[in-house]
Amino acid sequence: MRKLFFEQDETFWYETLRSIGHITYGGADFGEVVVTADRIVAGDYDSWHREWLATADKVAGEAAASLAGGHRVSARRGFMRAANYYRSAEFFLHGNPEDPRIEAAYDRSVQCWRAALELFDTPARPVRIPFEGTTLSGYLYLVDDSGLPRPTVIVNNGFDGTAEETYFLGAGAALERGYNVLTFDGPGQGEAIHKQGLHFRTNWESVLGPVIDFAQSLSEVDGERIALYGISMSGLLAPRAAAYEPRIKAVIAFDGVYDMAEMFTARIGMDREQVLAMLRAESAPEVDTALEELIKNSSTMRWAISHGQWVTGTASPRQFLAAFCEYTLADGVAELVSCPTLVCSAASDGFFSGQPEQLYQHLTCEKRLVEFTVEEGADEHCQSGAAALAGQRIYDWLDEVL
Repeated sequence: MRKLFFEQDETFWYETLRSIGHITYGGADFGEVVVTADRIVAGDYDSWHREWLATADKVAGEAAASLAGGHRVSARRGFMRAANYYRSAEFFLHGNPEDPRIEAAYDRSVQCWRAALELFDTPARPVRIPFEGTTLSGYLYLVDDSGLPRPTVIVNNGFDGTAEETYFLGAGAALERGYNVLTFDGPGQGEAIHKQGLHFRTNWESVLGPVIDFAQSLSEVDGERIALYGISMSGLLAPRAAAYEPRIKAVIAFDGVYDMAEMFTARIGMDREQVLAMLRAESAPEVDTALEELIKNSSTMRWAISHGQWVTGTASPRQFLAAFCEYTLADGVAELVSCPTLVCSAASDGFFSGQPEQLYQHLTCEKRLVEFTVEEGADEHCQSGAAALAGQRIYDWLDEVL
């Protein structure tokens, strides 16, 4: 898709497009995104934070005024947008997890989202999911207040998203089609990393098991019709969980990911084992120097590595990449998935090009590959900017199999 902003900065453009894509389900307004992007200096994380925070504060203030005046719809829609803008405001700050601006914006995002939930036309509420001596934060969205058990979609965000954001990336589309929805922040995500310091883990089935236990304890959930919808990095984590968790009856990999190591081996022209050996070495100064250059010259890698060290609990770029390469569906894991699986693929994916096709090839279950193209305006990672089309194709498929 042609860049409308930040022509020389792929990462700033993609995150702007991400906000544009959230318009479909109420997470942004086009004019607000445009004027905010116009004020931002490309590549400047402080500028990005300052301008998105200003927009979020303005929208949240107007939402609060609408609520005080009894205008529930206006308040709800305003709080939804403000929550998403606050999320965006702290997005690039994670290179220094002690930066107080991170938690200030994150807390406001959650507060605004919960204020919006109280104004939904259908029942929606925060939930706490028991997990290994603590709880995971999530949200339950119901089609109505009948209490009837319905097919339910568990929506899980990826490397850098939050449970609040999942509403715009799949939950809202499921709800309007008659599915109840449960979303959550797993280790490394949202509240779990912000407030509890829980880091990502490779055995995602250990996370999904307690989430499904919780879902099946709810009278509104049809325990025999639970689908798992994995966004971005969870396009790997969701199939991984399904490989070992038979209670998952359908999987959506949005978009599909097969092996995280491929992101880096492709860039440096070495095979997987060579790369892993270098990354895991006790000392590899030449690799550390090369990574410093990569961070310096690539805005995508600069952000991914700084955020990645935080969410994986690693102390250096090399340690992060070594940990990240452990996330894979190779060695027969993909072949263990037995439920119907939909794999989405974006023609211009700047993160996981070729990965959906690899995953699809290794699946032995009932499967479908859905390709989104430039001509459709749906070619970016996770179909950013084409939420209506993505929802149509994904949930038409899910209607058929679930």
